[in-house]
Amino acid sequence: MHKRITFKGMDHSPVIEQYADKQLSKIEHFLENEPTPIYIDLVLEPSKTREHHFIELRVKSPNYDCISNYEHNGADFYDVLDRVIDVMYRKLLEEKKKHVDKRKSVGRHDDFKKQR
Repeated sequence: MHKRITFKGMDHSPVIEQYADKQLSKIEHFLENEPTPIYIDLVLEPSKTREHHFIELRVKSPNYDCISNYEHNGADFYDVLDRVIDVMYRKLLEEKKKHVDKRKSVGRHDDFKKQR
């Protein structure tokens, strides 16, 4: 699993990186049984003048290719980060459900056609 946290427009902050790493563990746990390669790319771009932060999270694997981003005026940086990760987790759950439903509908249907 390849994970990259990028800081744009700011210096590297170990505190923010640890917090982001802790929050990304939820996504990593979800993807631990997926085939490799898995890429997780988090771009952090805080605003220095006012609270208008932009965060983007990309997850790419053989089964998933999802992007979640969020920017909001007046929200705390950590709240924006939490929201982006929660939205990505929900997207991954929906995609997994679609894959499972597709697999269930395809497998048995062909067997019944052959019997007729």
